[in-house]
Amino acid sequence: MNRTSSPGLDTLLQRASTRALSEPLRQALLACWQHPDLDQTPRLAWPVLADTLDSLALLSADESVIVSALLFDLPGLRSHLHELPLGVGAAAVTGLLDGQEAADQVWALHAGREAGRNSEGLRRLLLSIIHDLRVVPILLSRQLACMRAADRLPEDERRALAQLTRDIHAPLANRLGIWQLKWELEDLAFRFLEPETYRHIAREVDETRVARERYVDAVKKKLSAALDEQGIRGEVSGRPKHIYSIWRKMQKKHLAFQQLYDLRAVRVMVDDVAACYATLGVVHALWAPIPSEFDDYIARPKANDYRSLHTAVIGPEGRTIEVQIRTHEMHAQAELGVAAHWKYKEGGKGAEKAFDRKITWMRQLLEQAQDPGNPEDLAGALDAELVEDRVYALSPKGEVMDLPAGATPLDFAYHVHTMVGHRCRGAKINGRIVPLTYRLRSGDRVEILTGKEADPRRDWLLPANGFLASGRSREKVRSWFHKLDRARNVQAGRDLLDRELKRLGLQHSDLMVAARKFHADSVDDLYIQVALGDTGPNQVSRALLEAERAAQAPAAPALPRPTARRGSTGKSDFTVEGVGNLLVQLARCCQPVAGEPISGYLTRTRGVTVHRADCVALARLSAAHPERVMPVEWGRTGASYEVDVMVRAVDRRWLLKDITNLIAQEDAYVIEINSDNVRESGRVQLRLRLKVSDYGQLSTLLGKLDALPGVDEARRLG
Repeated sequence: MNRTSSPGLDTLLQRASTRALSEPLRQALLACWQHPDLDQTPRLAWPVLADTLDSLALLSADESVIVSALLFDLPGLRSHLHELPLGVGAAAVTGLLDGQEAADQVWALHAGREAGRNSEGLRRLLLSIIHDLRVVPILLSRQLACMRAADRLPEDERRALAQLTRDIHAPLANRLGIWQLKWELEDLAFRFLEPETYRHIAREVDETRVARERYVDAVKKKLSAALDEQGIRGEVSGRPKHIYSIWRKMQKKHLAFQQLYDLRAVRVMVDDVAACYATLGVVHALWAPIPSEFDDYIARPKANDYRSLHTAVIGPEGRTIEVQIRTHEMHAQAELGVAAHWKYKEGGKGAEKAFDRKITWMRQLLEQAQDPGNPEDLAGALDAELVEDRVYALSPKGEVMDLPAGATPLDFAYHVHTMVGHRCRGAKINGRIVPLTYRLRSGDRVEILTGKEADPRRDWLLPANGFLASGRSREKVRSWFHKLDRARNVQAGRDLLDRELKRLGLQHSDLMVAARKFHADSVDDLYIQVALGDTGPNQVSRALLEAERAAQAPAAPALPRPTARRGSTGKSDFTVEGVGNLLVQLARCCQPVAGEPISGYLTRTRGVTVHRADCVALARLSAAHPERVMPVEWGRTGASYEVDVMVRAVDRRWLLKDITNLIAQEDAYVIEINSDNVRESGRVQLRLRLKVSDYGQLSTLLGKLDALPGVDEARRLG
């Protein structure tokens, strides 16, 4: 190849589509291209690459986007990225290149699955793994260029490319409202996937084209004259109807081609909103309107901010004609992507809020593309507002599973099927065995390892253990244990509770105190609540400790009900803060106990109700009315109390130092230590008197003492 006059890059950089590049950057690109060791083989044919850049120019792409598209399709240049005068834009170009490589992973997943299956999941996965969403216009522009040149591909490659376009690219262009790319992507995919149907409709369109265009021309002339008479400056044009949209309407409304009245359509563009309504009056004065076919999307814009007036009238010769009226600004927005059509064109319920936020991000970015400010600053500011609250993980077959943020392999298993979750024994992420508490990331490929028998564990239900992030998964586990017989649940609950109470020295406490606290009719019912995860063992022990402390404080007045106000001066060690001067009450559904993570919900008549943070009822309420959820916290009066703790351990070197260091790290105080060595067994028994602030601190401390090397047991005395 003659490197002094490459047939591709120098010609390409002379095109108007690359005018976003500065002259120093152009020269640097050409200089790198002449490097003797550089591979000048492009990923795409030069005409396809030029077509890609033309589409990006249509979308007002900035310098970083143009450069990243060039470097991705000319991989030989990428190693010279550091030589290009990009300044602060170098990091953005690297991110855009990484995003295009991530998209290739989605294309590979699509190629390995049946057409049309879970395409929405793949689209969401694509947007979740791309950190800079300016990658999306690059992907759309490149795909359109490839589709325009697909006639030269073998049949199987052409169909695969068209199927990818129909499943991923056309819907994304539709959601972004990039109409000029969207309609052509749809038409080309339709042409290659269903050639016979495409040719049939195209033939019908061609056969009626002359008569239809003659009719529309007559309507345009008459309407233009009427607007001139009223002093309205308007641009009247025929509105194109594309073959794929014709076919979709025929399928949706079960109509023959001849029954589609909106093949005859005109669009009127005026200067301002007032002129839109004046034009509507002129149209309805000329021809009789069809009332059921009028929509005012200016006074009542669609949820996606689409604005226009739509009407249909009985035009000349008694034929129906569709008229759209909008301002030039509304038209530019609809054509170039600010107003997205997807919510009413695709017919679904819409995506989750996180997905919608990313689409909104893209619309804002496209809207601001021609601003004189730094587009990198805009991208960074908007991207900072996006908080991903969904995870898109993959099954071994490449199916996309939509899970809440923080989801674990166990959540994934229950999402696949309830019995897969019940039989789950382990998991592999990307071929590597991980614990069931592993937090999934978008793009992770998850393989669930199952046993023959369903055998869920009760500790999966405890939020503190981190096995399940989804309330739906937790409810499936709870339902399993609900079905067990009463005796087994009572015994399981007793075992769980006895272990906790023994550790805290509360094994001789009156459990009916806690049973009444949690609205259980008997101790056995309390055991069942513990077994089913409705009440945690730590909640029961905390309630018993509070009852014990209340009994030891004779001067403390009893509160008639578990409510509190901010700044309460009662003797309780716990008050609820952070809700202003509102009435506060504890929720009956979950009965939060002081020290647990909590959240508040503002009711209509009863002030703020305080729930446990993992309460299922709170999750349901917050989903319906998220604006009513309020941050609350347990207030402390600064009280502390003394407690005796016994530690049995191997009599090893540095044991006492490890214990005292741990106590200091937990912000507790040692008042007294006594030891009793049992020489013949090589073990030691320590009795410690400690000062702790509350139950939570004591429970955490005992758990950490119990985990020290050589410690057999750490529990409260008394």
